[in-house]
Amino acid sequence: MNASAGPPRAPALPALATQVARRLRAVVRKLPTAPPSFLVARVLDRLLWPRLDAGQRRLLAGRGVEVEVVELGLRVRLRLGARGFELARRGEAPAVRIRATAPALWQLLRGEQDADRLFFEQALVMEGDTEFGLVLKNTLDAIGPLWR
Repeated sequence: MNASAGPPRAPALPALATQVARRLRAVVRKLPTAPPSFLVARVLDRLLWPRLDAGQRRLLAGRGVEVEVVELGLRVRLRLGARGFELARRGEAPAVRIRATAPALWQLLRGEQDADRLFFEQALVMEGDTEFGLVLKNTLDAIGPLWR
């Protein structure tokens, strides 16, 4: 045994924080999506629903959207119903999946960044029905920032 070897060193803080985040993300991803989805639906009912005209509501209605905050592993699954935003149906595959970093989503909501730029910088990924994704993106672009 080497006499100069001391007790094992604790990982450096950034490495430790990365490990904690990875473990926390794994736990959060296993949690039900209903509670955060319900909360986000209520917020969007106040911020977005009143700004959608009848045509936009018709184009977006009934299709599921999943949004994931990458660092947290937090996912919300929503759809637009006749009276506002609602939880996506259990077992229903989303038409579009959006994965983004928390800063990218915040910048998008505040109108500080364009979705196209975030997409090309790989801070935002959109998968699924491309046509529906473009309708969603164009609708949000036309409305402007949701949060100031």
